[in-house]
Amino acid sequence: MEVARFAKQVGISALGALLLSLSSGHAVAQDHDHMLMSQAPQTAEQKKQANELVATVREVTERYKDVSQVGTDFSLAFGCVSGGDYGAMGLHYVNMNRVGDGLIDARAPEILLYEPTANGGVRLTGADYLVLAADWNKNHAHAPELNGQLFHFFDAPNRFGLPPFYTLHVWAWKDNPLGTFTNWNPTVSCDGFNGATQ
Repeated sequence: MEVARFAKQVGISALGALLLSLSSGHAVAQDHDHMLMSQAPQTAEQKKQANELVATVREVTERYKDVSQVGTDFSLAFGCVSGGDYGAMGLHYVNMNRVGDGLIDARAPEILLYEPTANGGVRLTGADYLVLAADWNKNHAHAPELNGQLFHFFDAPNRFGLPPFYTLHVWAWKDNPLGTFTNWNPTVSCDGFNGATQ
């Protein structure tokens, strides 16, 4: 799948417009620092839930280690997302059928995360769960969480051109020294990104 092909089909601004059209209203819930968040110490039960979530992500994404298996279900969006001093998020392959439904399901992540490699390929690093704030806030009085992990809030405007949204990164396939559920990973780099994927 090539970035150019996806950009022609959808376009980054069109993706933002599509997601904006799926939402209504404004986010009312709490805001989280999305630049650099490390995890607080966890109880034994929290560690158990976190480990279960990582195991689930590995189970449901293992087949996508080979990026050719994403088929038409996931499309590359946003290029390679880098945070400068914070590291990077990498490549986001988005499943548009799951975005905008207002649901969170550990077995159905909205986004697959990849890191570009020096040889022009990509390596699966984890998954990202995303729910539009307007969709979530219609039926909930609190920010979403999954297996005890609180989602991070991104307000608008943002670098993705999306309406306000909640997100939870799970670095299931690549260690993150800042924590398994932080947004940025200092060990991920966009240096190998050449505008195409294999």
